[in-house]
Amino acid sequence: MMRRMNRNLSPALAILAATLSLLTTAPGEEAPKIGRSKDGVIVSTEQLIRPAGVVVEFNGRPVDLVVAPDGKSVYVKDNRGLVVIDQPTWTVRQQIPVGGGSMHGIAVSGDGRGIYLTTAGETLWEGKVAADARVSEGRKIRLPGPDGKGSSYPCGVTLTPDSAHAVVCLSINNTLAVVDLSAGKVEKEIPVGVAPYHAVLSPDAKTAYVSNWGGRRAGAGDKTGLSAKTKTVIDARGIGASGTVSIVDMVAQREIAQIETGLHPTDLCLSRDSRTLFVANANSDTVSVIDVGARRVIETIPVRPDPSLPFGSAPNSLALSEDGGRLYVANGGNNAVAVVDRRGRRDAKSALAGFVPAGWYPGAVAVRDGQLYVANVKGVGSLAKIARKEPGHYVKDYLGTVSKVALPTPAQLAAYTKQALADARVHEALAAWEKAQAPEKPAPAPQHDGEPSVFDHVVYIIKENRTYDQVLGDMPRGNGDPSLCIFGKSITPNHHALAEEFVLLDNYYCNSVLSADGHAWATEANAGDYFEKAFGGFTRVYFQGDPLTASSSGFLWDAVLLHGLSFRNYGEKDFPKTVPDSSWLEMYDDWTSGKKSLRMIHSNSLPALEPYSAPYPGWNLKIPDVVRADIFLKELAAFEKAGNWPRFMIVYLPSDHTSGTIPGTPTPRAMLADNDLALGRIVEGISKSAFWPTTCIFAIEDDPQAGFDHVDGHRSFCLVASPYTKRGQTIHAFYNQTSVLHTMERMMGLSPMTQFDSMAPVMTDCFTDKPDLRPYAAKANQIPLDELNGKVAELSDSAARWAKASAKQNFEEPDRVDDDTMNRILWFSVKGETAYPKEFAGAHGKGLPALHLKLDRKVDSDD
Repeated sequence: MMRRMNRNLSPALAILAATLSLLTTAPGEEAPKIGRSKDGVIVSTEQLIRPAGVVVEFNGRPVDLVVAPDGKSVYVKDNRGLVVIDQPTWTVRQQIPVGGGSMHGIAVSGDGRGIYLTTAGETLWEGKVAADARVSEGRKIRLPGPDGKGSSYPCGVTLTPDSAHAVVCLSINNTLAVVDLSAGKVEKEIPVGVAPYHAVLSPDAKTAYVSNWGGRRAGAGDKTGLSAKTKTVIDARGIGASGTVSIVDMVAQREIAQIETGLHPTDLCLSRDSRTLFVANANSDTVSVIDVGARRVIETIPVRPDPSLPFGSAPNSLALSEDGGRLYVANGGNNAVAVVDRRGRRDAKSALAGFVPAGWYPGAVAVRDGQLYVANVKGVGSLAKIARKEPGHYVKDYLGTVSKVALPTPAQLAAYTKQALADARVHEALAAWEKAQAPEKPAPAPQHDGEPSVFDHVVYIIKENRTYDQVLGDMPRGNGDPSLCIFGKSITPNHHALAEEFVLLDNYYCNSVLSADGHAWATEANAGDYFEKAFGGFTRVYFQGDPLTASSSGFLWDAVLLHGLSFRNYGEKDFPKTVPDSSWLEMYDDWTSGKKSLRMIHSNSLPALEPYSAPYPGWNLKIPDVVRADIFLKELAAFEKAGNWPRFMIVYLPSDHTSGTIPGTPTPRAMLADNDLALGRIVEGISKSAFWPTTCIFAIEDDPQAGFDHVDGHRSFCLVASPYTKRGQTIHAFYNQTSVLHTMERMMGLSPMTQFDSMAPVMTDCFTDKPDLRPYAAKANQIPLDELNGKVAELSDSAARWAKASAKQNFEEPDRVDDDTMNRILWFSVKGETAYPKEFAGAHGKGLPALHLKLDRKVDSDD
């Protein structure tokens, strides 16, 4: 039974009162049915996807859409380019790649003959519409970066009423570009705020309103951080702290005012009478309502399903009904479109009327002829059947969707709301905030806010890119496929021993796809609007700590510090260099010989972390993980001598990413062995310290990008070691990255950060109330850590080919590689000429029955 809620439910949630019992999985029930079923699709956040209306699916991540003037076509921008949907038949008519779309920006001319979308680089792409509605490529109009160099990362594009000019938001330039479409060139750039996102024009085109995603320009006395080389206003945590809308006089071609809004102002919508401007604030979960004449915000509309919920709704797109009475808001995090009642309310308070179910992360909405159109960025997950030489899927086989639904009547909206709140796990998220109602005995993983834990210290180890089968697929007592295990027990004896001696989780999933969103999910319990929409090209930033990409709710360490707990960072957000610059072997020899003459210069991309960071190297694959382990263990010994140790620690061990088969670098299996030995030594050191009785260790992968799994492309592994962890058991319960965060929060007495860790199940199945203080003994490596890839001239033809392919990859940041090539490199490095597992090149759901999960056999799945 659920405990009584210590709050009054909102009117929207009151609709759920009769069905709460249906939303909770009782003990002994089957685990969530990941993938497709007759009920819909459950994705890696454990949310159910059941969009209202009719849905069209295609291979991509749609981020923006516009309806043709005649209403017969819907033009969609995705991570690859343009998708044309035939509106009457609701089928895909065309797909045109343009080299990667930016996170926002598509427009159609008034006569319907021209389509314009912005790319992730520096161009405005033009499409020409023929009489038969077919689209052909026109021009690529260059929109260069600052000082005419590099990328401008153009986003929102709006055409003047005569379609003679386009106004384009140049995100990196911090300008609004006026483009002469006849001449095909930029006529003028008008400085606005930081990272302009979208612009709308007044009917006479004399005024432009521009949402500045990064807010106002920094001034004297502001605390600042760099975002795409621009000084950006930040708060004490290092997170962007400003959002504004610029008012631009298009006749004088200059900005005349800025209005403060919520954070990450994205889409804009101007009322028909041009007196009211609506602004979606993706990082504040609100919509700002601006009186254009008074130039001030007259209302801020919260759009979370319940005001008690934490951050996570991510409103990022807007559309007004044709009578102006209702505002439709794409709530990315809730997989729903919020419906705001505006009838007769220009100066009065708006009312949140309900929600319409959408796909996974709705990112654009439009209203036309009584229909609501929704572009769903993540659609139904990574279920696409990509046409390539080898059949099969993997975690990046995106299947986006666009849904079309008739604008609902009040009765329909009530039913839609009930479904949307249930599918988005709103009840589960609210339940996480229930307080303990009586003193509780300390538990390993407390179930309620305010209950004590047996743990005083939490160690959180983050690694890089592996799936379950790739490492643990050879473990007999888990649901693994040995044929897909390329880094098995002989290479990773400590991973195997930890899973064998403690718990083996064979139904654990990453919320993430790659390192960009992986480290966000792993430390913020959320991936912000940029990380969800920038898959066409992470031009502004990929992995490093840009202040504009962080969630407003902050990082886990912010919550720790806010509660007065101690924290130590070992490598997260750090990008060190060795002085002098050295190879991996030079660093390894210098360290193991005891000389230690090579210095490491640290560069934390999030300066707010620096006071809490150890002299410990983060991302640099030329530095072995055993070096990192030595540094950690040296500090552990010092803390033990002093008799104190931080409450929370993050430890980064990136070497399992590998650097492929570049000649002179460690072989992939040697890098896995290095990573494995470092992990084993760290766990052993902690388990033999005075802190072990009250310490819990979690080790996870940031994402499952670089490998195969027979159950699901998102499936990875999580290792849990502590005196209270069960011994020698296999756990089949569904958990994910946000489950780990929720569990650690419970252990440290913290409330969840976002809606996603709130709704994630706490990992109680992993623990017992009776401690077992036996320490862990690290297993020696069986692969020489200095086993190096050979020179090209000494290799077979196949090996030489993969060595050359490895040398072309970018290892300056995690995951900046060609994934399919990297997967083949890793497979060949261990398996040689053994046939590549083409049928497992992604997600398919073949292993779900062993987990008592169900899947529609007509459809492949990894979500």
